[in-house]
Amino acid sequence: MSIISFDEFAKVDIRVGEIVEATTFPEARKPALKLRINFGGDVGIKKSSAQITHHYHPDELIGKSVLAVVNFAPRQIGKFMSEVLVLGLSDSNNDIVLVIPDGDVHVGAKLH
Repeated sequence: MSIISFDEFAKVDIRVGEIVEATTFPEARKPALKLRINFGGDVGIKKSSAQITHHYHPDELIGKSVLAVVNFAPRQIGKFMSEVLVLGLSDSNNDIVLVIPDGDVHVGAKLH
């Protein structure tokens, strides 16, 4: 484990977004979905690739709130440019489960 300072952590911008589109990503090396996520305000709609196919089907993701890092540099994944990092946790089989906010939070809310 690497130790970082609070100031370093404070640079990471984690926001709540609402998934507005989810499609399969057959060109991905590992099974994944392409997501379009609305973060509202000054962030807007961003794209992401997420290896979440074990627990989620594209149709059930529309309207779901997720947490994502919105200030990483974009990353090329095949022919797709991922603009944000959707956050998830590994289950007992190392399949990804999304980090989902609990309670009434609005699109664009920042993690503190």
